[in-house]
Amino acid sequence: MESTLTITPVTWDDPDAVRLRAAQGAELDARYGIDNHEPGAAPTAETIAVFLVARDADGAAVGCGGLRLLDPGSGEIKRMYVEPRVRGTGVATALLRALEDHARRLGLTRLLLETGTGQPDAIRFYEREGYTPIELYGPYRGSAISRCFARDL
Repeated sequence: MESTLTITPVTWDDPDAVRLRAAQGAELDARYGIDNHEPGAAPTAETIAVFLVARDADGAAVGCGGLRLLDPGSGEIKRMYVEPRVRGTGVATALLRALEDHARRLGLTRLLLETGTGQPDAIRFYEREGYTPIELYGPYRGSAISRCFARDL
């Protein structure tokens, strides 16, 4: 899949970005059985430095992810999502690497992320891709369902 995949920055309100984020939200609602599973402030157009959409060979949007700047030198991966029908085809890895490349261009040296206990597939993915477990940070401190990871770039 990676060879026929294109990944490009889009605006936060791009229709494909909005659709993919809504699909992610619906999946998380179903996994956790609640409709507010994100501690802290949700990302917005003002807080996301770059938002990427992955498209397959036919131009269909199949995945997304963004970067929120934290403190100087670090950023947070937000709204990383790949449609279930293309999971396991390399889309997530390609998106993650593209986000890391953008982070480097922004001068970031460390990326952090939060995922949840109801997403063992995401936990395995991030660990496989070189992210290591860290203490819960920021708004995730004290969350019973959060798991946080980081990777130095």
